[in-house]
Amino acid sequence: MTIEVLRAKLHRVRITVADVNYIGSITIDEDLLDAVGFIEGEKVQVLNVNNGERLETYVIKGERGSGAVCLNGPAALKASVGDVVIVVAYARMTLEEARAFRPVVIFPDERTNRLRP
Repeated sequence: MTIEVLRAKLHRVRITVADVNYIGSITIDEDLLDAVGFIEGEKVQVLNVNNGERLETYVIKGERGSGAVCLNGPAALKASVGDVVIVVAYARMTLEEARAFRPVVIFPDERTNRLRP
């Protein structure tokens, strides 16, 4: 048997762009992707702290060092620029693996979306 557990979390980043006319996804600064371990194309859940919306989409690499966190396509209707979101990814593993596993949790600067020193 396997269960789904939290693999990685980008905690409290601010939406910088909401573009409904872009092909759907979430664009995230490549520095943040590297730090949290998300990969391009990976399915993630986006939890909006401001309005309680929750959605699933996939990751696109954003410009490194830009602080970009952009909701694109229909997902852009679930948040406004400036909203604070949490982005999470899950993984399937056995109970034994899950008991020993520790997720990656990153707490960027909420104002700039950049990694803290």
